[in-house]
Amino acid sequence: MNDTMVTLVGNVATAVEYRDTATGGVARFRFAVTARRWDRERGAWTDGHTSFYTVFAWRALGANLAASVSVGEPLVVHGRLRVREEDLEEGRPDGRRRTFVDIDALAVGHDLTRGTAAFRRVVKGEPRLTERQANGGAERDPWETAEAISEAEPQVRAQMEGEVPQVPEPVP
Repeated sequence: MNDTMVTLVGNVATAVEYRDTATGGVARFRFAVTARRWDRERGAWTDGHTSFYTVFAWRALGANLAASVSVGEPLVVHGRLRVREEDLEEGRPDGRRRTFVDIDALAVGHDLTRGTAAFRRVVKGEPRLTERQANGGAERDPWETAEAISEAEPQVRAQMEGEVPQVPEPVP
């Protein structure tokens, strides 16, 4: 598949919302990325336009994000770029469409150029994607799992637009 992979450096703009779903947990937050440029005339750095992205993180990454990240913290986000368009609410006179830019995160970390962090490894109890099935110890087909996640994604994204967040407890 020809996905557009991006790496963004910015700040967490909203609290991380976490939901448990049938295919595993998912976290969502808004991410602000501001371009900075050197202004030769003033001899100083100036802020440019700020772009906002909605970041989705699935399964263990989502749970770890919800337990580790707060509003305002600097992050580096790496993942798949997704651009989608939706009609505005019916009944609006302009009839325009809105464009949303999402990132399906593959890796997220604190930006250590702006501070320090202490890493704590998560102890895995029963991994969902690598558990063995009862039929002779064969592993679950990863394509079957990926298809289930892909099918569930639109419903999960739609549900997250209006529900109250559930944040998991941090793992010691």
